[in-house]
Parts: sequence; C-alpha cells; structure tokens
Amino acid sequence: MAAAHVPELEHPKKAFGWAARDPSGHLSPFNFSRRETGEKDVAFKVLYCGICYSDLHMVKNEWGFSIYPLVLGNCENCNDNLENYCSSFTLTYGARFNDGSITYGGYSDSMVVDEHFVVRIPDELPLDTAAPLLCAGITVYSRLRYFGLDKPDLHVGVVGLGGLGHVAVKFTKAFGAKVIVISTSPHKKEEAI
Repeated sequence: MAAAHVPELEHPKKAFGWAARDPSGHLSPFNFSRRETGEKDVAFKVLYCGICYSDLHMVKNEWGFSIYPLVLGNCENCNDNLENYCSSFTLTYGARFNDGSITYGGYSDSMVVDEHFVVRIPDELPLDTAAPLLCAGITVYSRLRYFGLDKPDLHVGVVGLGGLGHVAVKFTKAFGAKVIVISTSPHKKEEAI
C-alpha cells in the first residue's frame, strides 16, 4: 500500500507552532512545514500573535469545519480591499491551499503570505502591542471609519467591554470622541472609567 500524500509535510520550509489536535482546546508543540515563497509572497518570522475569540471557536470545532492538527492565528472582494467579504477565500488557518496542504496560522515561528496582506509595523510600535491590532483592532477600526465615527467631538456608545470593546474605547478616545460604555457587568465599571 502506497504512503498517503501529505503536501504540508513536503513543503521545504520547516516551521514550529502550537496546534490543537482535537476539539479539547488543548494546544501542544507541532512541527510542520510552510510552502515556498511564490512571486508575490512574503516570508516572515512570527514574534507575537494576537488571540481572537474566533480562534477559540475553531480550536473547539464549534463551527463544525476545523481541520486538525490546527495551528491557529489571525486571521480575501480583493479588488476593493474588502477581503473579509470574499465568498471564495482561503482562511489563514484551518483551510486548504490549491495543492491540498493545510493552512497553518500565526501560533508558529514563521509564515508565508501574499504580499497584499502584509502590513509594515512602525518601528516605534512594540510588536506585542501591535499583534492584537491586526484582528480586534482592524475589526473595530474599520467599522468606526466606515460609519464616520472617527471624528472628534462625537458621542460614541460602545456596547460591551470585552476584547473588541476595549479596543473600540481606545480608538474612539484617540479620534477625540466622547465614549459611553454600555455594559451589563457592574464589575467592569472601574475598567470602563
């Protein structure tokens, strides 16, 4: 009997990450390989990676389509730079490339991505602070900008003070708006103030 074809083990760039092997939520060390860079790809070393609640849904297979082993990490209408609305995208992790190999995310030591999805982090912004901005930050920032809530002297209500809510408060204050936090959690009052 012939050995099974496993494209992600045939790629040339060795990588290390933390993977879920089942829906238990437990992550363990995982050695795998990344694809070679193509004409428009960028390879980079991962120093920090934000955690999104979507990662937790995926690791526990709560949406029903996780592929194990699953190396998480944040998270393509490409012509209009609205990749998050595309109906035929390739997820950063837990999906398959055209060659059949599994995509593995940023809970690893390196990645290879299309240059269109690479953002330069300014030298003065610490990388551990920047990592969450690439998921929660973009989610909140794009909505605030889209709805014109990025102007000074506006009054903006933020519902909930979780991961996205905290970032929304920070952005809204940075825009010069007045922020009102709406929460059903009395223990978050001091945090909101």
